[in-house]
Amino acid sequence: MRAQSRFRRGTVLRVTGLSAVVEVRVVMVTAVLLGITACFCVLAMGQGTMSLSPQEVLSALAGEQMQGPGGTIVREIRLPRVVTAVCAGAALGVSGAVFQSVSRNALGSPDVIGFTTGAATGAITMIVVFAGSPGQVAAAAVVGGLLTAALVYLLSVRSGVTGGYRLVLTGIGVGSVLSALNGLLLVRGDLDNAVVANLWLSGSLNARNWTHAVPVMIGVVVIVPLICAGAKRLSLSEMGDDLARQLGVGVERTRLMMTFLAVLLVGLATAATGPIAFVALAAPQLVVRLTRSQSLPVISSAAMGAALLVTADLISQALPLGLILPIGRMTGVLGGLYLIWLLTRSRQV
Repeated sequence: MRAQSRFRRGTVLRVTGLSAVVEVRVVMVTAVLLGITACFCVLAMGQGTMSLSPQEVLSALAGEQMQGPGGTIVREIRLPRVVTAVCAGAALGVSGAVFQSVSRNALGSPDVIGFTTGAATGAITMIVVFAGSPGQVAAAAVVGGLLTAALVYLLSVRSGVTGGYRLVLTGIGVGSVLSALNGLLLVRGDLDNAVVANLWLSGSLNARNWTHAVPVMIGVVVIVPLICAGAKRLSLSEMGDDLARQLGVGVERTRLMMTFLAVLLVGLATAATGPIAFVALAAPQLVVRLTRSQSLPVISSAAMGAALLVTADLISQALPLGLILPIGRMTGVLGGLYLIWLLTRSRQV
């Protein structure tokens, strides 16, 4: 019993006067998820019209010369696709963990409370109305997500405080309005641009290159450490605003800062892949059930999000009869089933 208790609480590490608690179970789960993601990335890069074995993929990544165009295909076509999937999945997983903590609700993910829809509105407006370039579409998606977050916050705040069911319900309402607006833009826009926007709305990793991968990769590298730095304060705010203030936490300032960072991640991920359902909703909840940790699962949610998106991509490519579904549709199907299961088990909804 003592060993099990220490395992759950974690191990205290002390180095030159500094100490930190390392939760062994969290580290193990995260390591396993990273290993699964790496293996599935290699398998995904072997899928396609020209099938490659894992050994050939690893050789191409190592820069070894290969007979035929296999090396170029792996490095120039399939590697950017996989990097986009990993980084977008990580961004969605972390943002889902933040929003669920801010709202104190398992349904508080960006795709449920409208932030992903807002990012999509910005991108669709740029595609349909202005026929923008991929870079402009990405910037519009980020701006759309930020404006939607600001609107949801202003509508849900009461006496300078937001969060809880009010934030979730307000986000659902705003998301519904924006979803209708997206449909109107598709109907009223130029046919060619509307077709492009509709394809973008389905969420896809096809034809992804470094132009799509680099922005979301930079966002994950820069923003996730900032979220990790504020994770403890956000976790304390879950115990109640009054208690958190007594512990020296600026509750509303922390929520605003973390929400802003999470919305940036959502916008960058949506810009890179289009709207992707399920990942932000499920990744933090799955991690909490696996790790049994009480702290905000930032890194482990990133690992789970990356694993989920790469797995969905691998499944979509391996479907029989040459049927390749857009990744957004695949995650939507899985997400609907998971949401039904979550609603039947959650005591909060």
